[in-house]
Amino acid sequence: MTRYLTPWRTCLLCLIKVYTDGLVPNSSAVDVLSFLTAGLFPLDPADKQWEKHYLPRITDIEEALSGLESSVPGRSVWDLFLKKIWSLNSLDALEVFYIDEIPPLLTKTREQLIADRDNGLAPENERMRLSRSSPLGAFVRRAYLEYARLQFHDSVMLWSAFVKYRLPTYHMWTRRNAADKQAPIDINLPLDEAQFSAHLAHVVYGNIENGEEDEGSVSVKDADRLIEFQVAELQRHGGRVPEEMRRHLKRIMTSDSNAPTMIYYLEYLDAWRAGDYTSAFDNLHRYFDYTMHSNADRSAYQFALLNLAIIQADFECFDEAISAVQEAVAIARESHDMNCLNFCMSWLYHFGKAFPEHMREVQNSGMLGNEKEGLAFLKAKSKETEMWSLMSMTFLSEAKLEMQQGESLAAIVESFVRASHINITKALTNPTGPYMLLRSAMYARIGATHLAWLDTETFNECYKESRPYEDFVKLTYRNCQILALKGNWKEAIARMSRVEPDKLRAFKYNNSWTYYSGLLQLRRQINRDNRVAVEHILAQLQAIQSLDLDMRLLLAFYTIEYTLRQGDTSRALRMVEQAADSIQPENFDVHSQIKLLCLKARILEKTGHPQRGFSLAMRAASIAYRSKVLFDLWEAICTLAAVLLSLREFEATAELIESIVPQILEAEDSALTARAYSLLVDANMGTAGELWSQGRQESTMAAKEYVNRALGYIESAYDAFEEIEDILGQTEMMAKKATVMHLTGDPVLANDYAAKYLDLRKRRGPEI
Repeated sequence: MTRYLTPWRTCLLCLIKVYTDGLVPNSSAVDVLSFLTAGLFPLDPADKQWEKHYLPRITDIEEALSGLESSVPGRSVWDLFLKKIWSLNSLDALEVFYIDEIPPLLTKTREQLIADRDNGLAPENERMRLSRSSPLGAFVRRAYLEYARLQFHDSVMLWSAFVKYRLPTYHMWTRRNAADKQAPIDINLPLDEAQFSAHLAHVVYGNIENGEEDEGSVSVKDADRLIEFQVAELQRHGGRVPEEMRRHLKRIMTSDSNAPTMIYYLEYLDAWRAGDYTSAFDNLHRYFDYTMHSNADRSAYQFALLNLAIIQADFECFDEAISAVQEAVAIARESHDMNCLNFCMSWLYHFGKAFPEHMREVQNSGMLGNEKEGLAFLKAKSKETEMWSLMSMTFLSEAKLEMQQGESLAAIVESFVRASHINITKALTNPTGPYMLLRSAMYARIGATHLAWLDTETFNECYKESRPYEDFVKLTYRNCQILALKGNWKEAIARMSRVEPDKLRAFKYNNSWTYYSGLLQLRRQINRDNRVAVEHILAQLQAIQSLDLDMRLLLAFYTIEYTLRQGDTSRALRMVEQAADSIQPENFDVHSQIKLLCLKARILEKTGHPQRGFSLAMRAASIAYRSKVLFDLWEAICTLAAVLLSLREFEATAELIESIVPQILEAEDSALTARAYSLLVDANMGTAGELWSQGRQESTMAAKEYVNRALGYIESAYDAFEEIEDILGQTEMMAKKATVMHLTGDPVLANDYAAKYLDLRKRRGPEI
């Protein structure tokens, strides 16, 4: 493998020679120069045509040049280009081209001009020459120097690769230049003895007509830049190296012992995504060992420790991760490396939020201070060092902390606006996914489900192709979760199933996708009252052991809900206590607190202790109102209404629910809607019963109005339960409707509804 020169770079030099010979008119000059310069700049991931520009095949060159006119009548630039590359008819001709024809393309240096003047040579004014500082001039200088330092073996390898590269154009060239016809490989091979020439060419050049690329077609610089491009893509998207690219890289790396050290970092990232701890650990050590050996300093040591801490944490070696990042912080402070220090402090902050029990020692040492002090430090230092992406993520972390602690809604929105301002003014793209995910969660908390839905749809339509796969998987689940709340299970499951397998090749993302899909299926099977399916899915989800606390709590809430549906209130109460104990002060969230208070109040209400449940429900409603978590406020009020219903406060229950029904409908949660209507049914029937017990005619008429109103609420509740496939809720509403018909003296309708009730019972999952 050569350091720099490849067949296509030789072709670019031939095209430059055609251009400097004055054979390209002004009408074609811009196109020719655009093609030349496109191949001289680093890879741009945003350029969809980068392969044609940076590593073009001979057919790509033909496509770019065949339609361009030249200064020779009847000939295109492509024809002149073919003539030039086929004029290099032997290894000696290639040597002459690089040593004798390439240097005169450049303007002469001051020393050369003085030497020409001393020798009496007149300056050349007719020939076009390239400035040495121009992009084309720098390329020509580099190509000449690289060829001059090539060993003989490498020059032969370059020639063989060049012959193979231009071979597809042989018949095209012979048709246009019949008089100059020569052997397709080497002019030294006799053209009239085809069989002998083929045998000799096979001995000298090998099987040159096979489809495989040889090692001369790629240089060390190409391999290095290709690996850097792959590393950037893996860091940007978080996926794994495609199988085809893996084969190409393996062929490139095994063809030469002087492989770029960046290949070890690429293998480390790929092994990390694949969940292969041993390979990731070994390749990380190998990369930084080579890097620090070649640089002869310790500038990369702290970054090596930071990478080591990241993979240790991902593979749940938390003590080793903390030890590594503490050493990285110490070295970064010692060497005044603020970039590394900021990254370390940011990682420590997020690690402490995810795993507070493993951060006690660090917090006691005072390295981070409290959460707000840590965020203030990151904001100040990221602004000083102009690390805008880190500053944007810090504002998002601040918004998340304020949401969890129930701070002012205005302060939360202010943090979002600051993060958005940085993203727009600094043209940042990476924070887009976390920004939309967190803002969608904020909208959902304040009951604006339609805005949360718009954020997820905007991401899917505009940003999903260029964002990290982790953000894509999370926002896809959030999108499907909103669909599930509305009862659109088929669309939600279909969207989760449409996630491309390439985005799930990384072990972590596939694990998350499996967990999210299982949560959707679990919620649906709980609604269907399918006990066998619920137990099976629960066992699988509990075995995954997600590291995300929010997802673990959501699974705990679903499990408690399922236990309550089975009537096992004592076990449900124990599960509520266990979930409350798992919440640490560092990851406290008002949403989880309100949810647990509501669940406990419901359990106490069902077990005949409504007075104790009343205080819990009031506390949950007070916290939700103070924190402006409006969705949880409606749920807390429904729980409070259920408690009041147990205390036979029917009118108060009806007033409470009727005051929040419009807001509940705006939240677009069919389960909460059905529950609210069911409470209204019970409240109106309770009021009707009290009026009937009075025995007066006016009371009886008023009672009938309440009964008719209850029938309407039964229909609304039944429709909402049907949307989310809640069989238990549908059977309950049908039983209530049959009871009401029986009480109102309509036995025919009562029997019909009783029959429907029995049909619904048959649709429930098998009993255990």
